[in-house]
Amino acid sequence: MPSIQKITPCLWFDREAEEAAKFYVSIFKNSRIGRISRYGEAGHEVHGMPAGTVLTVEFEFEGQGFTALNGGPVFKLNEAVSFQIHCETQQEIDFYWEKLSQGGAKEAQQCGWLKDKFGASWQVVPAILPELLADSNRSKAERRMKALLGMKKLDIEKLKQAHAG
Repeated sequence: MPSIQKITPCLWFDREAEEAAKFYVSIFKNSRIGRISRYGEAGHEVHGMPAGTVLTVEFEFEGQGFTALNGGPVFKLNEAVSFQIHCETQQEIDFYWEKLSQGGAKEAQQCGWLKDKFGASWQVVPAILPELLADSNRSKAERRMKALLGMKKLDIEKLKQAHAG
């Protein structure tokens, strides 16, 4: 990765940083793995990782850089932070939903949200959703929200139909 972006999300994993980075890069276009750093002997009494174990993996997709960190089992990814994927078509929604949900928690799927096999949360949403949500018409808002809350994977046509009445 040629330059460091000002803000880079860092995802904490137990020991799956490289596997996760490879998984994400396999799904998204315009993606790649960057530098990989490894633990040395120094600090073993603190981190407990064997020398040579992956410490960080820099990766990027669609122009967004990330760092994956093998920090041990201290912290887990959760829904407090999620990544939104704005999709233009239903085909795109279906693609990301299928790929990212493989091996993930099925009970965590609702309203376009899913949790992948590493515990990261994703919102696979139609690009038109912010426009639909911004409409202040009360009856449209009620129909739209009822339709939205009834879906796991979002359906663009059903959302448009609910919005239109």
